Amino acid sequence: MSKKRKWDDDYVRYWFTCTTEVDGTQRPQCVLCNSIFSNADLRPSKLSDHFNRQHGGVGGHDLNSLKHMPAHSDQNETLKAFGVASHEDALLQASYQFAYLCAKEKNPHTIAEKLVKPCALEIAQIVLGPDAQKKLQQVPLSDDVIHSRIDEMSQDILQQVLEDIKASPLKVGVQLAETTDMDDCSQLMAFVRYVKEREIIEEFLFCEPLQLTMKGIDVFNLFRDFFWKHKIALDVCGSVCTDGASSMLGENSEFVACVKKEVPHIVITHCLLNPHELVTKTLPAKLRDALFTVVRVVNFIKGRAPNHRVFQAFFEEIGIEYSVLLFHTEMRWLSRGQILTHVFEMYEEIDQFLHHQSSNLVDGFENKEFKIHLAYLADLFKHLNELSASMQRTGMNTVSAREKLSAFVRKFPFWLKRIEKRNFTNFPFLEEIIVSDNEAVCIATDITLHLQQLSNFFHGYFSIGDLDEASKWILDPFLFNLDFVDDGYLMKNDLAELRASGQILMEFETMKLEDFWCAQFTAFPNLAKTALEILIPFATTYLCELGFSSLLHFKTKSRSCFNMSDDIRVAISKKVPRFSDIIEQKLQLQQKSLSHALNAMTLINILIPYHHSSSFKLHEDSKSPRLLKRRSQSRLLEIPI
Repeated sequence: MSKKRKWDDDYVRYWFTCTTEVDGTQRPQCVLCNSIFSNADLRPSKLSDHFNRQHGGVGGHDLNSLKHMPAHSDQNETLKAFGVASHEDALLQASYQFAYLCAKEKNPHTIAEKLVKPCALEIAQIVLGPDAQKKLQQVPLSDDVIHSRIDEMSQDILQQVLEDIKASPLKVGVQLAETTDMDDCSQLMAFVRYVKEREIIEEFLFCEPLQLTMKGIDVFNLFRDFFWKHKIALDVCGSVCTDGASSMLGENSEFVACVKKEVPHIVITHCLLNPHELVTKTLPAKLRDALFTVVRVVNFIKGRAPNHRVFQAFFEEIGIEYSVLLFHTEMRWLSRGQILTHVFEMYEEIDQFLHHQSSNLVDGFENKEFKIHLAYLADLFKHLNELSASMQRTGMNTVSAREKLSAFVRKFPFWLKRIEKRNFTNFPFLEEIIVSDNEAVCIATDITLHLQQLSNFFHGYFSIGDLDEASKWILDPFLFNLDFVDDGYLMKNDLAELRASGQILMEFETMKLEDFWCAQFTAFPNLAKTALEILIPFATTYLCELGFSSLLHFKTKSRSCFNMSDDIRVAISKKVPRFSDIIEQKLQLQQKSLSHALNAMTLINILIPYHHSSSFKLHEDSKSPRLLKRRSQSRLLEIPI
């Protein structure tokens, strides 16, 4: 990271002032043309070069023009004379709005000055005339400006989220997931869920790189430091949903141990979106071999460029729909179910292609038993894809997700009974190719063994189960049988009172469950708090998966060194930057900096009469910019009062 340069008051000799960004970075701004330069240009040689080249060394002004400097109360008019207040609000508004759209569309920052602004100027020249073109020309849209605008908007959005977290009446829920970008850099992403007014809000929290190792303690330190940095206690988190390697983010990982040590009450949940991996681990040997055969076939086709080109040409020639196969992946679990379906549906064509390429995979691929196992796996993973897709939405809570998983597992006994009777209705691909009783008996044995083992693993791994009877009032307080609630339960009276209200019944029938309980915070705070403590925790890391998809747009070959944490926040956050506040703060900073520069110029102007009579000279071409300041301060002591 390059060293940040600091402003020196001596730089006013080049007619520059200083603007300070939100992160403290100081950038020089020319008082004469209002141009803003990068922090790297904050050096005498650069400032002098701009002053001499663009303004002829004098810029139409000299220091003597400031002999009659207005009083501090009149400095606002002086600032307008320098062109700062004139049209500044509109120009900044346009600049921020474009930067916002640029981040939302995940475009590179250079698109403004390389494409958008030139096109806009051409259109303005043709349609509106040269005057409109001149106005558009003043809108700052350089690469550095867009980057700065996005950083400021990101900080404003983050500030809004942090304010909401601090004001939340309940502890917040967090979901964490990790991925590796194209630079092999591990990125940790987090989203937060909290209560605000009458609804539950889901918002982006951060996306930060893990600098060195990816151990559980590294994840915990990054997670903890984020809250500490913003002066929020870690115990504001009531639950954390994780995904990824068990050594890093699993339920028994070092990360979980560190979090529970810091926040003992916290609830740790594991993402319910990836049952595919569990299914793979429970596969019998024959079914596992069939899955690995599919992986080898796909890698043979996709892993070699000539094979892939021939494969595509072959399928285009015979008019098959799927000319491109998906790679098998571990983390992006949906690809596994889709690839099995595609391979089964293109079985004959792939077999022909393997023959054409004289592949040694032909024998295993043509095996009748393999095809039967492939059909079963395609059917099973298709069911899993449908289950996962049903949980891929915002607002999914642990109660709803576990209900879906429970409903899925409860189908297993019905499937097993049908399979015992050689009825494969629930497995249409398998039913399509079973032609003999002997084949049906063999595959039925394998399926029965696998489904029984899978059911046990589902219950143990995901802790599938309904709410206990005493807590089911959360799902429907009106149909719930109050006899299940112990008479000593303090909220039983509140439940009885709530059930008596017809207006609340109408709200329950028309609102989402989470919103309904948020709406009851005023009338029944204890009931609402108890219900929302169960509904707030995340059930999946779906939002992080969406964030990783956006990450692909930001981390590309042309933007590989690009720090995208601010861009991705602006792109995927639901919060809208407070443009008016940002612009007002920006103008105040500029006015303050210019006022400071004008005061410094006034001091120099006072010292000018003593310039020639001094026992020393103020060397304008001095190589040490601090010399002027020291001599000015020394001479100041000799000024008569």
